[in-house]
This record gives sequence, structure tokens and C-alpha cells, in this order.
Amino acid sequence: MNKRQALIAAALATVCATQAGGVVAAEDKDKCYGVAKTGQNDCATAAHSCAGQAKTDNATDEWKYVPKGTCEKLGGKTTPPAK
Repeated sequence: MNKRQALIAAALATVCATQAGGVVAAEDKDKCYGVAKTGQNDCATAAHSCAGQAKTDNATDEWKYVPKGTCEKLGGKTTPPAK
């Protein structure tokens, strides 16, 4: 990885952390796995570094914040998939 790529990766990680930090504080949201549509996930997974990079709909390791109590109704889970 060259310096430019490292700088871009660090900037994206900072943006994700900033966005996630503001949303996590909201007590009316749940982190819901398996409901994010392509390109609409809320932050990083083992496969990529930030929000908006989901490659497929409803991938079990991708997550999105949803109103509290609605995750299971949407077909998702509030716990991450087993590794």
C-alpha cells in the first residue's frame, strides 16, 4: 500500500468512526445484520473499510442501523454472524 492509499484508508476509517459514533449514541436504534441493500450498509466489515460498500443485498455480515425493535421484523438479526 502506498502513502496515498494509506492516507485515503485512514480518512475513510475516520469518517466511518465519526458517523458510527453519532448513531450509536442514539438509544432508539439497533445494529441490524442481514438487512442492508447493496451499497447501503452503515459501516465496515472484514471485506471492506467503510459504509456504502456492501456488494450484495442482505449479506449476513453487513449491517444497518434500524429503529429499535424492528430488526427481526425486517428479517435481520441483532447479533453478528459466527466467524
